[in-house]
Amino acid sequence: MSKITVVGAGNVGATCANVMAQRELAAEIILLDIKEGVSEGKALDMMQTASLCDFDTRITGVTNDYAATAQSDVVIVTSGIPRKPGMTREELIGTNAGIVKSVVDNVLKYSPNAVIVVISNPMDTMTYLTLKAAKLPKQRVIGMGGMLDSARFKCYLSQALQAPASDIDGVVIGGHGDTTMIPLTRFAAYKGIPASALLSKENLDKVAADTMVGGATLTKFLGTSAWYAPGAAGATLAEAIIRDQKKTLPCCVYLDGEYGQKDICIGVPVVVGKNGWEKIIDFKLNSDEQAAFNKSADAVRNMNNVLSEMKLV
Repeated sequence: MSKITVVGAGNVGATCANVMAQRELAAEIILLDIKEGVSEGKALDMMQTASLCDFDTRITGVTNDYAATAQSDVVIVTSGIPRKPGMTREELIGTNAGIVKSVVDNVLKYSPNAVIVVISNPMDTMTYLTLKAAKLPKQRVIGMGGMLDSARFKCYLSQALQAPASDIDGVVIGGHGDTTMIPLTRFAAYKGIPASALLSKENLDKVAADTMVGGATLTKFLGTSAWYAPGAAGATLAEAIIRDQKKTLPCCVYLDGEYGQKDICIGVPVVVGKNGWEKIIDFKLNSDEQAAFNKSADAVRNMNNVLSEMKLV
């Protein structure tokens, strides 16, 4: 049976572990944190829901004990400080880069064959750092951001269309940032009907704009980063890996010429299976979409340059 480790027992990590346990994605889930008692307490609290929610997965909380994570099939990295109101994801680089690099080094000592899922912000740059620091095959490092952004896109589309989100197709590509993500309104659809045929251009543009500030909107409400949707997005990505689902999901992966970009981790549609991402799907962007994607890549590269300045890559 499979084993999954979640590093970081904050709101996102704990939510991710809880969703995975309820879906019974693994025989064992390890929840690891640096703060004494946090992961142990949350794991025990979740285990006390097992008979209520009818799952058999064993959740174990540990404090900084990476030996307990040994032989994990998937490692989900949520570590780092969350965003505060008014704070950009970019401002998190200095603190979170050191944390993420240390985490990746430690988990790979015990789980050298794991697929690494990155949730920590700024997600595109942390995914790039993970790939470069770990020296893993590129397919085994995946950033979760596009899945979260696409879920938010579908939420806003469902509200505008007054239709169930589960009946709606919507994909967001590009960087996982308020100004870098690209909701592909041209591809948005309800039951195969283009959203552009059902919504005015003004309404569709508003949906896209709301999507782009979806995280910031929640941070303003909550005083910190969101956790239910990010945690569920991480769990859904882990499910595609563990169950070898071959699903096409928008994820942050390393590009080597695809979409006209090289040496960058950024969001594109990929097929996900047991060994990580398997292939990149070409959406044949039009000139406006490609220009937006190139601009997004430039912004992500600027953030990645900070890693070079810090001598982390």
